[in-house]
Amino acid sequence: MGEAPANMVLIETEEDVDTLEVEDPDRVAYLTQTTLSVDETDRIIRRLRERFPNVTGPKSDDICYATTNRQAAVRQMALECDLVLVIGSRNSSNSNRLVEVARDHGADSYLIDNQSQVKEEWLEGKRVVGITSGASAPEELVQSLVDFFRERGTEDVSEYEVVQEDVRFMLPKEIRKAMAAAS
Repeated sequence: MGEAPANMVLIETEEDVDTLEVEDPDRVAYLTQTTLSVDETDRIIRRLRERFPNVTGPKSDDICYATTNRQAAVRQMALECDLVLVIGSRNSSNSNRLVEVARDHGADSYLIDNQSQVKEEWLEGKRVVGITSGASAPEELVQSLVDFFRERGTEDVSEYEVVQEDVRFMLPKEIRKAMAAAS
């Protein structure tokens, strides 16, 4: 939006698509914020495609793979949990989406910076608590929250893995050439 403000429109909901007015409906393209809710983004893109059949999008999914994987895990985890705690910053889009996904799938959910923000009333009547974090939250914060529950007497702690993350990023061409020349 900062690069071409005169040529871009921010769409946040399906209703925004319905009211969108464009000069040439055959010349519409979209980009997505990489940390949006995957489900919500899919619905908005479907609506764009219904309204603008010739709409152009990215060649590949431009939602961050870590965001996609975490949302899929929270979606499944929320079905088995009474409460989902998400460690992340208030200004983190992907952390906020994780809270929304958990709530949308039936679990109470709260965004916290660390274990010191857990409120006793959240835990009342809860048997199964899920813990996750935003993509940029340090692993040590997750471990501290797990330790918090262990110190309270929790014995059954298990890791919930939905997707094996095995994404590999190619080194830049210049580095690959330099490495090949050095071999």
